[in-house]
Amino acid sequence: QVQLVESGGGLVQPGGSLRLSCAASGSIFGINTMGWYRQAPGKQRELVADITSGGRTNYAHSVKGRFTISGDNAKNTVYLQMNSLKPEDTAVYYCNADLKVRDSQSGSFYWGDYWGQGTQVTVSS
Repeated sequence: QVQLVESGGGLVQPGGSLRLSCAASGSIFGINTMGWYRQAPGKQRELVADITSGGRTNYAHSVKGRFTISGDNAKNTVYLQMNSLKPEDTAVYYCNADLKVRDSQSGSFYWGDYWGQGTQVTVSS
């Protein structure tokens, strides 16, 4: 029905930059919020940033001023530009989306929460 595919992860040195992308596909008829979470080894998954279809953004305190989230409603895609990366940013980054979708069996519409498989970001010298 709905699939989220992340890309752009990799290995980068401290102070470097990386840009993540997440594209949602399927029977999508509306977007409430799309965002990024991350989970580092030994830690709980945490919200990094999210954005509403109207462009309102929200950031974790630890990434404010360094990360920028943006989206393209027409393409059902969200991006995360990560600058001034630190070793503590190392984590698996997961795309999340709250979407209006159509049930394939009933044809009715509802809001659902979806996750991507994650992409590894490693910040190390």
